[in-house]
Amino acid sequence: MKRLLLAAAAIAATTFASADDHADMSGSYTADPTHAYILFSYNHLGLSRPTVGFNSFDVALDYDAEMPENSEITVDIDATSIDSRVAKFNDHLNSDDFFNTAKYEEISFTSTAIEKHDDGSFKVMGDLTIKGITKPVTLDAEIVTKQHPMKGVPAIGVSATASLLRSDWDLGAYAPAVSDEVELRIQVEMLKDGVRTDRSESRQRPA
Repeated sequence: MKRLLLAAAAIAATTFASADDHADMSGSYTADPTHAYILFSYNHLGLSRPTVGFNSFDVALDYDAEMPENSEITVDIDATSIDSRVAKFNDHLNSDDFFNTAKYEEISFTSTAIEKHDDGSFKVMGDLTIKGITKPVTLDAEIVTKQHPMKGVPAIGVSATASLLRSDWDLGAYAPAVSDEVELRIQVEMLKDGVRTDRSESRQRPA
């Protein structure tokens, strides 16, 4: 089931290790599951800002190094993998009050446009679907492209953020005591598809 977005994203800075790296960067990328996080936080009763995440998701990026605004990003999240680190609260988040994962098992994002600005920043617009409801969102992000220093293959790192109203996706229970606005944070390292890693990497533990 998993093919993931990401990112969903908006991009704020792009760095290339060398001209040769730049020439090799275009292509398809998928998330390195050992270095990928999708989290959201919210205000709880004015007392704290809990952070909740998802443990199972995929991010796919079709990257155009010459024209990054022509790139495409998709994200698929297993909604049932939501994790607050509290088992009882996880059950509540999976219930009809919130994500209703018995009926809606998947969350998805597909980019629809990427804008490049004069200062080198980007915004990625796309459609976010939760509980069968699709709404447009815009993410601000930073993307770094380089040869992975340990794996020896083209790699892309994405850091993306967005502010969302959970009520837009029928997730507004207990607002405003629990804030309607949530802060989405995405941190993903991605590796180019179909590229063999250095043999030495297979003998090393993940960094």
